[in-house]
Amino acid sequence: MIHRILTAATLAAGLAFAGAASAQQKGITLGTASVGGTYFIYGGVVASLLTEKLGVNVSTQQTQGPNQNVILTDSKQVELGMTTMGIAYQAWTGTGWAKGKKYDNIRALFPMYDTPFHFITTEKSGIKSVAELNGKTVGVGPRAGTCGTYFPLMFKSLGLNVTIRFGGASDMGGQLGDGLIDAFPFCAGLPIAGYSEIEAQRPVRFFTYTDAQIATLKRDMPELSDAVIPKGTYKSLNEDHKTVGVYNFFIVHKDFDADMAYKITKAVLENNEALVKGHASAKETLIQNWNRNAFMPFHPGAVKYYKEKGIAIPAKLGG
Repeated sequence: MIHRILTAATLAAGLAFAGAASAQQKGITLGTASVGGTYFIYGGVVASLLTEKLGVNVSTQQTQGPNQNVILTDSKQVELGMTTMGIAYQAWTGTGWAKGKKYDNIRALFPMYDTPFHFITTEKSGIKSVAELNGKTVGVGPRAGTCGTYFPLMFKSLGLNVTIRFGGASDMGGQLGDGLIDAFPFCAGLPIAGYSEIEAQRPVRFFTYTDAQIATLKRDMPELSDAVIPKGTYKSLNEDHKTVGVYNFFIVHKDFDADMAYKITKAVLENNEALVKGHASAKETLIQNWNRNAFMPFHPGAVKYYKEKGIAIPAKLGG
């Protein structure tokens, strides 16, 4: 009888080890976004860092952005995802783009950076303000991204009649240069690679919301917060631009391995210098920004790391 029990226990342990080895061999997939946006670059930097530090192959999968990343992570089609907290809030509550379906299997790992909403156009267009977009055609990035979700709502909130086109950030930049769209409103960590590419090719103009417009947007969409695009972010930007933004977080499924979640959180938050070398927006990937998440529970593996660093995650957030 004892022999049978030992055999069963040994078999169970063997199966568990085999499963873990298989998972490690399979690797981890990270959902990013379209080429030309910050997610695509930042995600690649994080994937390389984790592959190096953890000895597990972390690969990236190009997606339409935060909305799709939530869907893929919630359904276990990818192990890691990136999302803005505005998009995640709608997913968590089943509002907005989620259309009544609650994506409540997702859990937060660590903060990434702020995503400000801003605008670029060519000098040739003559556009100098958000109000002048009324009656114009603009490209806002992928339909299932933060920009594709929020800009239509923002224009409606401000009473502007704007024709919207969706597509990858690089494609939007090409259309702006060819005169197929009048402006390219976008949102991503700074600096946006697509904006820098446009600026290198032709004279451009940056513009932003007025104080009154910002107040209206924050009234209608309380998940938005004040943000600033510092002068010098782009060569043609010679003054700070006040705007609104939403923070970004890495997410995993609630069933994701706790030890791996801990190791990922630790590796990212303790190697900020390496991340910044890959993309400047990572300067905001700091442990103290954990509190930019006010609603989504943190994964237990992440909670363990924060606790080790003296941070008491509130009970409502999984602590």
